[in-house]
Amino acid sequence: VYDVSGAASLFYGDLKPAQLRRYVRRNTIDETLPLMTATSKQASPLLRTTTEFPTEYWNDSCAVEELTYGIANGATGATSNPQIVLGVLRKEWSTWRPLLEQLLSAVHPDWDEAQITWALIDEMAVRGAAQLRAIFERETGAGGRKGKGRLSVQTNPQLYRSADAMVQHAVHLQSLAPNIQVKIPATSAGIRAIEEATRRGVSINATVCYTVPQAVAVAEAVERGLRAREADGLPTADMSPVCTLMIGRLDDWLRAAAQRDGVLNDPGDLDWAGIAVFKHAHAVYAARGLDRRVKLLAAAMRHHRHWSELVGGDVIITITAEWARLFNASDVEVRARFADVPPADVVARLRLRCPDFVRAYDEGGLRVDEFDSFGATLQTLRSFIGAYHELLEVVRGVMLPEPTAKHPV
Repeated sequence: VYDVSGAASLFYGDLKPAQLRRYVRRNTIDETLPLMTATSKQASPLLRTTTEFPTEYWNDSCAVEELTYGIANGATGATSNPQIVLGVLRKEWSTWRPLLEQLLSAVHPDWDEAQITWALIDEMAVRGAAQLRAIFERETGAGGRKGKGRLSVQTNPQLYRSADAMVQHAVHLQSLAPNIQVKIPATSAGIRAIEEATRRGVSINATVCYTVPQAVAVAEAVERGLRAREADGLPTADMSPVCTLMIGRLDDWLRAAAQRDGVLNDPGDLDWAGIAVFKHAHAVYAARGLDRRVKLLAAAMRHHRHWSELVGGDVIITITAEWARLFNASDVEVRARFADVPPADVVARLRLRCPDFVRAYDEGGLRVDEFDSFGATLQTLRSFIGAYHELLEVVRGVMLPEPTAKHPV
């Protein structure tokens, strides 16, 4: 396992037993988890991804067991959103039910379901950030990239139209732990919120983002916020802005749009759409110097190329535990492919048949005021807000239990 301080390559095989136990305690919460040596033939593909290349792997969940698995396999960060939080609650109901009951009965007996829900989400964030704290402190202490060891927590998805409300929530979430990163959607209001939250010292992670125009707008907003902060004499060196491109969700949307419009695509073409957009966004960032302050992150895995095609890039990939285990059990060769250009004939066909691929791929494909009406944006916001409402229903089920139900999840 790579020593996340960046000071040296530290492998489990180089440690004495007592040192190994201390290292595991600092970097995971489960000393019994099977560990692999990065120099051995048994090293997991994801561990090799993070030790042999500049590519970072984040765990797409804040569930305790899943994050533990991720850290042991090279993960140096984690992400969450309303759907992830709902999943964690269901997977770890025995852990969170007692806390929920305590919040309701003893801590905040007069709070409504929304207040209790956010208290629960805040506690998940605090516990998830604690699991990553050792990585964060080691990286920060070594003067390395400040983005490692952070947990991304999302602002209330219902606030996507209000920049002021998103900023206020972002500032609150940032205050929960020193290694919290705050997810703000790349809607038209979200771009304004990203600039102001950055000015206030929040390390942002732009989400609900699928296109090169959105990624560029995010980076420009971050740059304006950082410059304003620096003009006020405030520090920025400890900030680590990230822009997520939800490449799998873009593929999903293009597939749905093609079905809606009666368009027949060649088999496999749509699986390249998100990859092509991500690699093009990275090229635009590099050409314009936007990558100096903002790092790109790929999210929403749908197949192994969403990981394997990005290996070798100085980028982040966030992967669910389910996909991580599949990748680690696979025979996919771990080698640098990030510089490989997506098949030109595939990109040409996508440009011909999928108008929204063109809008996503071209730097001028969308105006900021069109971000909210892009199909993938609409799909994801509906999904996130729906998951948030399900969270409210879970809390409501404990507050007002159905007499015939065993539990509300």
